[in-house]
This record gives sequence, structure tokens and C-alpha cells, in this order.
Amino acid sequence: MKPFAYVRATSVEQAADAFAAAPGARYLAGGTNLVDLMKLGVERPGTLIDVSGLPLDTVTELPDGSLRAGATVRNSDLAAHPAVRERYPVLSQALLSGASGQLRNAATTGGNLLQRTRCPYFQDVGKPCNKREPGSGCGARDGVHRDHAVLGHSAQCIATHPSDMAVALAALDARVELYGPEGARSVPVTGFHRLPGEHPDRDTDIRPGELITAVVLPAAAAGLPSAYRKARDRASYAFALASAAAVLRITDGVISHVALALGAVAHRPWRARGAEQALLGVAPTQDAFEEAVGRELAAAEPLRDNAHKVALAHDVAVDVLRGLAAPAPDAAV
Repeated sequence: MKPFAYVRATSVEQAADAFAAAPGARYLAGGTNLVDLMKLGVERPGTLIDVSGLPLDTVTELPDGSLRAGATVRNSDLAAHPAVRERYPVLSQALLSGASGQLRNAATTGGNLLQRTRCPYFQDVGKPCNKREPGSGCGARDGVHRDHAVLGHSAQCIATHPSDMAVALAALDARVELYGPEGARSVPVTGFHRLPGEHPDRDTDIRPGELITAVVLPAAAAGLPSAYRKARDRASYAFALASAAAVLRITDGVISHVALALGAVAHRPWRARGAEQALLGVAPTQDAFEEAVGRELAAAEPLRDNAHKVALAHDVAVDVLRGLAAPAPDAAV
């Protein structure tokens, strides 16, 4: 076991200062991913800075009608929050489809965004992995890659991002609030996670020492019909093979707003901009959904053993869009 120092932060500012003073430090909140990686030897921090006691555990409504979820709000609490369930059901559904009840009681909003890939080559220090050890190679490319990326991957890495919550946040155009050595800033969720390119070891665009302080759900998406669907090997406690989060508004018989994000198909939640563009202003028909999602997935580059993910992602995305377009049972004349 590698020894490490432990600091319990009492403020966001103190946490950032402690991080800057300790090379190789990591922030610790719920620990549901970091502690597992430490046990595997993937993460070997010299210092753990515990931020679980910081006052970042509340959900508050902002003056403009948006909703701010603090970074240490537990996944189970965020999923059950009345404002989230009523105004952003896609987020509640995504959270409840992830992990298990016990893990959701411990996992945090910020930690969920920062969780690392579950690629078995990344988690096994005896295997080559460019994400864990740049330049060592990608064992999954010629190895077992049934569950790996079909969009946006590179010669360096074909891992997928495991979060369900992040897919919903991408469809909602949420923003991530951060605090670090350079002060506070806010970035869109859709730009927070990176594609692998030549540097798969860089999961996000977070700057050294920055701490996620909150996620903001925009007022513009509040109350719009939204939903999340997830395909997986078993009914619970399993990562997605493909998933989709969608927000859809229909005005005068045509689609006036649509946001679609795909999960488990890329290194980050995949915002389906091409499909969205194809659907705006058209009638919400099965054919329209099939064509638009097919257009988006035409860019897919499946590998030897994961071509099934393209068809699966297509069907999941079409299903969630079709469900949102269907009239409510009490709307029938």
C-alpha cells in the first residue's frame, strides 16, 4: 500500500490551496470511483483532500429560474429532488439508472462527472493503456472491445465514458461551475469532457487544481418533455451498452426544439448535433427520427467486435424520441 496524506478541507479556497501545495493530490468526496482505482493501483495520490464536508450539498433555485446542484449533492438526493423530478425528468431517470442504491447514496454530482472509464485495460496495471500510461499502447484495440467506442475514438484510445448523469446533462445544456487557482469559472457540460485524440490521459478540460463546485441546469430546458433510455446487459447495476437522453418540444405539429445526447458510444457524452439539425421544423414521425439518428450514426467507426453498438444506439435514440413525441394518455380526444 502506498502511504498518503489526508487533508479535510473547510472551504473551497482552502481545498484549492491544499491541492496546489501537494503535487499528485486528488480531491475526495464520495470516493466511489477514486477509492476503487486506488485499490487497483491505477490512482496513487500522495495527498487526499476531502471536500465532502464543504457546503456544496444543496440544490438551489437561481433568480433566472435555473437550478444549481452543489458538487457534493448525492446522486440519490439529486434524483429525488422535487424540482429535478418535475422540471428535468431526464436527469432523475439517468441518475436512477446508474449504479446501485447504495452507491447512489454515496456518489456525488462532481464525482460522477469526473469518474474514469471502466475499460478493463485501464483498470489493470498489467495491461497496456495510453490513458493510464501514455505511450504504452491501447490493449483494447486488438483485444476485447465489445463495449468500447464507435464514435470519436482515436488510434490512442477507444474507451467510453461511463456516466449516465453526464449524458442527461449534455442534453439539458447544463453548465459546470469550477473553482481553482485562477478563481471561478463556468463551462458547458458539452465541452467539459474531451475526445481522446493524441492525449487520452486527459479526460476533461478541467485545469490543474480546479474543483467542481456545482452544476447549473438552465431555465430554458425546465419543464420541457425529456427522457432517458439505457440498454445494458442486465436490468440493474450495469453500465450502458448504449443510452440516449433527449429533450423535445413540439409546436403546431412540428419539432421546435430538440436536444439529443448519446451515451456509452464515445469518450464523452455524444451530443447528436446532426440529428438535431435534421429534426428541427419537421413533423415528429418515426421516419423522421429514423433518418435523423441514422444520419448522426453514419459517422460511426465500429471495430471488429462492437458494430452492434451502432444499431443499438440507433434504436435506443429513436425509442426515446418517439416516446417523447407520443401524446399523453389523457390528451386523446
